[in-house]
Amino acid sequence: MSSMMFSKILPAAAGAVLITAAGASAQPYREGPAETHPCFFITQWQGWSAPNDHTLLLRVNNRDIYQVDLSAGSSMLQAPGVHLVSRVEGSDSICNAIDLQLEVSDGHGFREPLIARSLRKLTPAEAAAVPPKYRP
Repeated sequence: MSSMMFSKILPAAAGAVLITAAGASAQPYREGPAETHPCFFITQWQGWSAPNDHTLLLRVNNRDIYQVDLSAGSSMLQAPGVHLVSRVEGSDSICNAIDLQLEVSDGHGFREPLIARSLRKLTPAEAAAVPPKYRP
């Protein structure tokens, strides 16, 4: 291919790319359903409960419930008077299980680390089905 022919094709191809990019950027941004964006800020977390040794339920914004499945549970979660400790390192947004740095504490110096395996926002129907004694 001669350099003259190449110099005519290149601007035409670049213009086609720019037109395509401009058309794509003209599309309005549409946020997906809340279940695909389960992020919340740690300051929005308002309470917790543990229906069993391997599951935590977190109340967020007084209306949402998130379920945290733990890879290694703790019998301390069922004990009276314990509390959950959350460390924040870096960003204070929680978007997936790895963002949770959790420990359960008895308040007397004993702490046990908890490893979050998964995090998901319950649907309104699932949240309504949580028994009252386990609602965070």
